[in-house]
Amino acid sequence: MQIVTIGGVTVGLCILGYFVTSWWPGRKALTKDPLRHSANLAPFLFAWSYGCLTVLGIGGLIGWIADTALWISNWLGDVALVWGVGTAAGQRAGGAVYLPLTQTGGAIVLILTAVMVALVKKSRHGKTLKLGAWCGLTLGTSAGVAGFAAVPLAQAVNWLGATVYGAL
Repeated sequence: MQIVTIGGVTVGLCILGYFVTSWWPGRKALTKDPLRHSANLAPFLFAWSYGCLTVLGIGGLIGWIADTALWISNWLGDVALVWGVGTAAGQRAGGAVYLPLTQTGGAIVLILTAVMVALVKKSRHGKTLKLGAWCGLTLGTSAGVAGFAAVPLAQAVNWLGATVYGAL
């Protein structure tokens, strides 16, 4: 399992900042039609949740891809921090609590992977979905609020897997 560094979290927060800035419709537009503008956040939030779940899965091809993407994000962020602002590289930013997925929770993530692949290929929100997944996997195991959100996500997917596969 790859541990997120401050550089990786910085990359995730940059992605989040980029998305929120490009999404922001303005105060007037948001107060006039909040439901429509808030609905534009749904693809990003879905993909963020998926990215967070992939980094919690510790095995298989999906876990390896998530760990590799997190390693690359850590490296990119650390390089940017060292060369951009002169800080130290490789400082851990991972949370103390790590809730891995159960076998049935992992099966749900596999199903979500098939859904994500189809959505990225067919949806007009492909770029948003990719950014959301990348942001989720960089922030999913961080020690901050985003990492705190990973625990209920993992619990929900583990419960859903146990419920779906237990009912079959």
